[in-house]
Amino acid sequence: MSSTTKNKFTEGKIFSSLLSLALPIIFANILQSAYQLIDTFWLGRLGADAVAAVSLSFPLLFLVLSIGSGLTLAGTVMVARYKGANNQKAVDFSSSQSVFLILLTSIFLAIISYFASGPLMRIIGAGPDIIEDSVTYFKVSSLGFVFLFLFFIFQSLMRGIGNVMLPVYIVLFTVILNAGLDPLFIYGYGPIPGYGVAGAAVSSVVTQAIAATIGLIIMFRGKHGIKISLASMYFNMENLRRTFTIGFPASIEQSTRALGMTFMMVIVTSFGSDIVAAYGIGARMLSFIVVPALGLGIATTSLVGQNIGALKIKRAEKVANLSAKVAFFGFTGMGLIMFLVAEPLTAFFIPDDPQVIQDGALFIKIMSISFGFMGLQQVMNGTFNGAGFTKASMFISILGLWVVRFPLAYILSYTLAMGPVGIWWAFPISNIIAGTVAFIYFKTGYWKKRVIRDRSFLTAHE
Repeated sequence: MSSTTKNKFTEGKIFSSLLSLALPIIFANILQSAYQLIDTFWLGRLGADAVAAVSLSFPLLFLVLSIGSGLTLAGTVMVARYKGANNQKAVDFSSSQSVFLILLTSIFLAIISYFASGPLMRIIGAGPDIIEDSVTYFKVSSLGFVFLFLFFIFQSLMRGIGNVMLPVYIVLFTVILNAGLDPLFIYGYGPIPGYGVAGAAVSSVVTQAIAATIGLIIMFRGKHGIKISLASMYFNMENLRRTFTIGFPASIEQSTRALGMTFMMVIVTSFGSDIVAAYGIGARMLSFIVVPALGLGIATTSLVGQNIGALKIKRAEKVANLSAKVAFFGFTGMGLIMFLVAEPLTAFFIPDDPQVIQDGALFIKIMSISFGFMGLQQVMNGTFNGAGFTKASMFISILGLWVVRFPLAYILSYTLAMGPVGIWWAFPISNIIAGTVAFIYFKTGYWKKRVIRDRSFLTAHE
């Protein structure tokens, strides 16, 4: 590819570049979170126990997925840099390597998760009324990890080169399909038996398989900016080293976040099934904020990565500053809206349980005051990731979850006897601290010095 080829993400207006990347990513992420929301909607009709069973599985599913997510992020960062440097050969080779590594990782994780599902659910504190449904849901879900991971790497690579609309169309199609399959597999119809809670997982696995197949076909054909090949799928030590350097801290960051959710669930389960259901609903509502925040963070990663690849460090810094403003003020506004509509939102999912509605709405209201700081932390993490400095994101996430949120939740709910409300308050306090620390660290400019030292991304190794 010629070095004179124009790249709209490394030239022109930053705001329009950020918007054209962020909006489709946010939309795709919201659609993906719709999988869980659709599941919750239909399972809510079976009762609070069904919602609690899936709510228990969710942190563990997130934990397993987060282990592989470092590899997908490494894929985004590397192809973004190669794209910014106009090195198409390296884009294709790096993409093939990423698909190969994620395939092996997903097979390994699927096998481990399937056989460990029973003990894991007992450790997390599943009660006798929901243990069977929780284990079955998790087992069926683990069978779909290979498909889910393959689609995630397709999505990540496309985002890295700036082709963000293609994954949106595929996600939209699969979510609509999932909405139709959910009631079919949960309740049954005609010759198809109803699988109850497990039916929600069955419909997700079917749609994930379709999405992964479409993604692989697109990349093998090579007509959308990336062409992968079987010949490039082998253990290349130089590529492995780079993937590990970028991906391992990112995996740790995601895993600690997931483990934090899992440990939080251990505290939550001690207050009974109603509080588990309220927490589950609150967590679902939180995903409506986390998902766009992550989307803006990923767009920042791609844009910062491409500009670093093009050796435009000052422009990369301008991207980060603009993203920070959009995140802080935008998500503060969203928090205000969610504060005002907390009750009807909770009632939509658990229509016939006033206590769960009251507890869930209070959780949402308390959390909502810190959404601007949470958004700020995500775009700062996105900046550090785009610069290949994933260790910074890792340390900030560990600080927010393990040093602040989890200990604080325990102290407030038990030591200070605040009960579930203590858990709710641990969320905004940890968000404010982590967001502030991330922004201060960004302003020190250390991430820029690292980028100036490391120019290895300008060459590809095969």
